[in-house]
Amino acid sequence: MFDLPPADTRALAHWIPLAAARPAMSPAWWPWVASRDSLTARLISAGGHRPFRVRLVNQHLDRPRRDEALALGLPPARLAWVREVALCLDERPWVMARSVVPLDCLHGQRLDRLGERSLGSWLFRQPDLVRGPLEVSADPPPFQGVSGPWARRSLFRHRRFVVLVQEFFLDRMADDLGLPSR
Repeated sequence: MFDLPPADTRALAHWIPLAAARPAMSPAWWPWVASRDSLTARLISAGGHRPFRVRLVNQHLDRPRRDEALALGLPPARLAWVREVALCLDERPWVMARSVVPLDCLHGQRLDRLGERSLGSWLFRQPDLVRGPLEVSADPPPFQGVSGPWARRSLFRHRRFVVLVQEFFLDRMADDLGLPSR
């Protein structure tokens, strides 16, 4: 098991289009950050025989951060469903993920029932799934007390369901895979 320090989820990341980050990103990081397929599937593949686990850190109703509300087109005070998980290999978190769904976009989806299953495992099975453009943050602020070199986010749409998925790649992942710090 591992313990995560208390969250500082109010810190904001500075998001830029993926193409704008390309010059600063090493070729080793590009396939991880720029991929549009399931990150969960990529992590499982990269982990080889190491056990993969989604650890539910938090899920609750909350006001989105200012940058999240803007990305979702929400008024800042509007409540949303927020879910935070750690994507782990050998119980070591490699990626922290934060998903934000406006309440009026849930349309009966019961995200609270996902438990320790990845949201991506459900999303990528939807035949009509549309993924918006990727945005990237270089040197994102610590998330759940841990830090890393890159974060990415995009909007996913499935019929009238909309979710902002943000993934924070951690230093532990870079160390375990021998990736450069950038």
